[in-house]
Parts: sequence; structure tokens; C-alpha cells
Amino acid sequence: MTIETYRDAWGIPHLRAGSAHELAFAQGRDVAIDRAWQIEVERHRSEGTTAAFLGAAAVPWDRFARQARLDDTARRCFDRLDADTGAWVRSYVDGVNDGLAEGARRAPEFAATGLAPGRWEPWTPLGLWLSTHILFANFPAKLWREEVARSLGDEAIRLFAHDGPPGASGSNGWILSGARTITGAPLIAGDPHRVIEDPGVYQQVHLSCPEFDVVGLAVPGVPGIAHFGHTGTVAWAITNAMADYQDLYRERLRRRGGEVEALGPDGWRPASVHVETIEVAGGDPVQVEVIETDRGPLVIGGAGADGEGQGISLRYPPRVREDVGFRALPALLRAATVADVDRALDLWAEPVNVVQAADTEGGLLHRVAGMVPLRHRDNGLRVVPAWDPAHEWHGWHEPLPRAEVDDVAVMANQRGLAEPLGVDFAAPHRAERIRHLLDGSAAWSAKDVTAIHTDTFLSSARSLLDLLAGLDGLTPDAARLRERLLRWDGRMEADSGDATLYAAVRAGVVRRLAAHPALAGLAETASRYSEIFQPWVLLVRRIAFALEGVLTTELLPGIDTPGVVRAAIEDVALTAAAEAGTGEVLPRWGEVHRLAPWQALPGLTHEVWPGLSGDHDCVLATSSVPGITDHAARGPAARYVWDLARREDSLWVVPFGASGVPGDAHHRDQLPLWLRGEFVPVITDWNHLTEERHDR
Repeated sequence: MTIETYRDAWGIPHLRAGSAHELAFAQGRDVAIDRAWQIEVERHRSEGTTAAFLGAAAVPWDRFARQARLDDTARRCFDRLDADTGAWVRSYVDGVNDGLAEGARRAPEFAATGLAPGRWEPWTPLGLWLSTHILFANFPAKLWREEVARSLGDEAIRLFAHDGPPGASGSNGWILSGARTITGAPLIAGDPHRVIEDPGVYQQVHLSCPEFDVVGLAVPGVPGIAHFGHTGTVAWAITNAMADYQDLYRERLRRRGGEVEALGPDGWRPASVHVETIEVAGGDPVQVEVIETDRGPLVIGGAGADGEGQGISLRYPPRVREDVGFRALPALLRAATVADVDRALDLWAEPVNVVQAADTEGGLLHRVAGMVPLRHRDNGLRVVPAWDPAHEWHGWHEPLPRAEVDDVAVMANQRGLAEPLGVDFAAPHRAERIRHLLDGSAAWSAKDVTAIHTDTFLSSARSLLDLLAGLDGLTPDAARLRERLLRWDGRMEADSGDATLYAAVRAGVVRRLAAHPALAGLAETASRYSEIFQPWVLLVRRIAFALEGVLTTELLPGIDTPGVVRAAIEDVALTAAAEAGTGEVLPRWGEVHRLAPWQALPGLTHEVWPGLSGDHDCVLATSSVPGITDHAARGPAARYVWDLARREDSLWVVPFGASGVPGDAHHRDQLPLWLRGEFVPVITDWNHLTEERHDR
């Protein structure tokens, strides 16, 4: 086997081979060399074995991965693949196994933890896909809504929703028809907002063989290019549809000797049960009983040692259908037109996405792709009783929503195209702001459109500022601060002191609301759940991302909202006055709003992370958690502009670099560009690349 590996000036891999299967091998081998530590951590996460080298802090995830049966589901889904797709995935895995030893020698994390590179199974890429996306549909939000209903009543169950108008960090995407570009050909642009991981969750790659030639953003450890790609004649991009397609069932269980039974619509039925052991570095092994009912695996609770018990099971489409959607991946690589992309997306399963696509003939596509079950409305809102037949699944939503593109279409996780499929959506602020900015020109170029990615105007600040404007009787310091904020331009720029003041007042409001006696019943919610579910059940966090709605709701009459805002601005004014008296300079937003990426092994490189512009409802959605921290763990995991006039005029950038190896020349070389909102050119001319030869 002869494969060709090239690199551009940014170390981005450009891979060429004689067939699609040889190219899959090349892609697997390359990612194993460039990202060995990253993909091995992800393999262990999908198998629930990370505590064996990361220690006790990793046990909660390992327990969840095993209880949710991620690895077993991946194996079942792989076994159901058609022969050609299965062989293609096997070729990729063979490449990973071929390159892992070399990649591990380059990565210092292996020596630091004592981890030896393992061997990938044919279904491992499917396991990575599942573990990466199992929480994307936000099923733990149903736990929170159940707690809200118990504490405040059923009428408040949507009080802490993320839209109407509250919002949280999400992804942006937009498509411009040729009528709105200087070339007369469409443009697709955007940025997926996710937890910023180090190394990055997306890898820039160029894949070429006689059947296709594609550039795009691959998920390390997964073959092909799933989410963002350009074949030369057609390009596509996605955002999370915010669809609800995972259900939680309240299970009644009873143990009979070594057997467990669960109460379903047809009475007591046997559940599968077995015990697994989690090995823990530096600690004792942990036993996990894995129980699965007819609905799905238990992720909370259990059968109890004797007699009856209860728990909550998770039902999710890949386990029910034994299909994670991998048949779509080779079909996307071979796509030449929008119609080809559309047919490929009919095979898509997980996660459910809003997709935009355009081709060189002017074809445009805007649709939802994935699998969403048909069932009772309450299934989408809360935990439902397993024994009630009203909550069973009855087929799948078909056809999924789609819309015509009238010159411009925007996707930003907002309520709209996917509304019939979901419950909570992102606030409309980002979508409305992007459309407003796009309306500012009738003729866009690929380079011009990049300015939209880094817009920092915070539309959602209006509700809090309006409350501030209505306050009277403030102390002189607080009154001056209020007037300063009312003159602020609303931009969360890194060099803005006003942005820092606004964020401080907002954080004070969030903390005071979370401490209010009217919400005392929700304050201890987080202590009842695993830390895996903490982002969904922590009161401060829920208030932070639903602040607009909480400030204006009539469902909390016991809270004097203006009084809370008054106390918060007085606190900030007092602190600011005290600091001024000592000669301290007010920090700028970028001094407190710093990048805080997730690392499986934090502290190995001892880096000081840079300050950022943006905020969670800005187009530049660098998201912190007001009331807890100003550090940003979420943000643009990549940025892209796909030009359908000339693919070579397309642009892309990732937060760090092409290499996952600390100290490598391409480990951090894109970070300065990402911070400034600049891009790397997409290079597809092989004469402009440097070859590395690997003969097989």
C-alpha cells in the first residue's frame, strides 16, 4: 500500500491514496501520529476505563459510560453496518493501530500517566462518536425540570428554559446564495461552539483519492468528514438542532435472588444485569452494577440489595435502532451536488442537526437530519413512568423539517426550523444579530464574511440594563456606575472596562437570585445527582443562562427583582470605589474572561491562557458561567468559510493547531490567529504542499 502525506505551512495533513479504503487507513494512521493522546483518552472514555490512568476524579464518567452501555451500543451499531461501510471503518482502525505506537512516543502524556497505547476495535470510532454526543440532546435537563415542578409547581417547569428569551452558548452557521456574493456563487460560514478541548475537537484535513477530494473538519478518531466539508463542487455545515430525542423513564425494580425485574406496561419483566469493575489509578477498584430494562440502561439508581428499588433509565435512538448513522459518512465524501448531500443525510442518525449545503450550480439546502422518535409530549419535558404505555415510542418523525433558502439562511440553535422536534432552544439573539449583519451588504466575499464571526454585541444585556434604568434612590457611586453602564455600547470587547462592570453586576444578580429563599427548594438539587449531570441541575448555572426570563417572569412573586438588581449594583459600586481608593485599575474584560480549555491531564504544559472578547449570547459566543466564573470553557471550536466559487478561497481556523503534541511547531500556531479573528487559507494545490512519504 502506498499512501501520500503532505503538510501545508500550518502542519495540516493532506492525504492522498489509491482508493477510499487506503485513504481511510491513511487518515487513521495520521490522526494516531498527530493526536495519539487525544484519541486514546477518547477511546477509554467510550469504554469507561479512564480512571485506570487518570485516577478517582474520572470514576463518575466511567460509571456513566458503562451504565449507558456506550461501548456495547457501538459494537451493535458496527455489526449492523453494510459490508462496504464496515470495511471502510475497519481500514481506518487498521491505520490507527498502525500509527499509535509512533504517536505515543511523541506524546509526553503517556509517560506522565504510565499509559500504554492500546488496540482499537473495529467499533471504536462509533464508540467515540457516541461518547462525544451522548449529552448533546440535553436529556439531563429533564431531571432539572422534574425538580422545578416538585419545588415550584408544574406551571414553572419551563421557567429556566434557555430560550424565550434566555440563551446559552451554541453554534452559528449561515448560507448566502450567489445573489448576495461578489462571485455569484454561494458562501457557507459559521463556527461550532462547544467545550474548548485541548487538543481541539476538530482536525483540519484534506482527503483525496480517485473517488473524491474533500477538505473539512474531522473529529479525531472518526473516519471521514462528518460536520463541515467541501468537495470542490458541494459544501455543507451543521449546527445542533436542539431536538429532543432521548427519554428518561422512572423505573420500579425488584430483585429476585440474582435476577432483577422492572415494571413496564405489560407488568414485571426481566431486566439484564451484570457487574463491571472500574480500575482506579491510586485507589481501590469500583464495582458498578449495570442494569438494562426494556426501555434502556439505568443511568441513575438501582435495584437495591433486597426487595424493591427504583432508578431512571435512558432510551436513546442508537441503542434502539442499532444505528449511529455512519453510513452517511462515505456518502458525504462522494457528494458532488446538494442532492447528493441531501440523500446522504437521509442516513444520518446521531446527533440531530440542522444542515446547510450549497453547490457550484447554485443549489441550496437547509434541513434537519437525524432520528427523532414519535411519543407523548411529556417525554420531552420530564422523567416519565416506565409502566405507563402512553410513554412508549411509536415510530420516527418523517419527513424531517426543511426550508427554502431565500438568499440568506441562518442557523444558531434558535427556535425555528427544528421547533417541532425540541423543547429548549437557544435565545434568538445570535441568529437575529447575524442576519442583521448580513443585511449590511448586498455583495459578500469570503474574506469580508469573517468579520461576522467575531461580533461582540450583547443583545441580551438589554433586560438587565432596563431594570437598572428604572431604579431610583441609588447611592452616588451606584448612580454613577448605572449611568456608565447605560452609556456602554453593549460590546463585550477584551479591552472594555464597561464589559467587566456589566459582567460583575450580572454575576451579583445571579448569585443573589440563587440564594433567595423562594428558590431554596432548588438550591440542593445538584447534591442529589452525579457530577456528570451538574451542568444541568446546578441552580446558579440554570439562573445564569435563563437570566432574562427569570428577571421578567411572574412565576416568582416572592422575589423583589428590582431589589435584587439594586443590591447587586450597590455591591459592585462599593467594590469599585474601594479599588479606586487604593489606586487599582479596573480590569478589562479580557483580563478576567480567559480561555479555560478542558484537558484530560491539566497542568502538564503549565500554560497561561489568553483573555477573550465575547460572551455567551454574542455571535462570538465565548461562554463563561455568570455567578460562578468569568473564565470561558466554551467557544468557537473552529471557524470556517466555504466558498463555492473557488474552493481555494475558502478559509478556516482552529483554536490551537494541527498537532496534539506539546512542543510541536504546530501545537499552538493557530491560537494567535483564532484570538484575532483571522483565518488560515484552505490549500488544495498539491504543488504548494510539502510531502512526507510513508510506504506500506
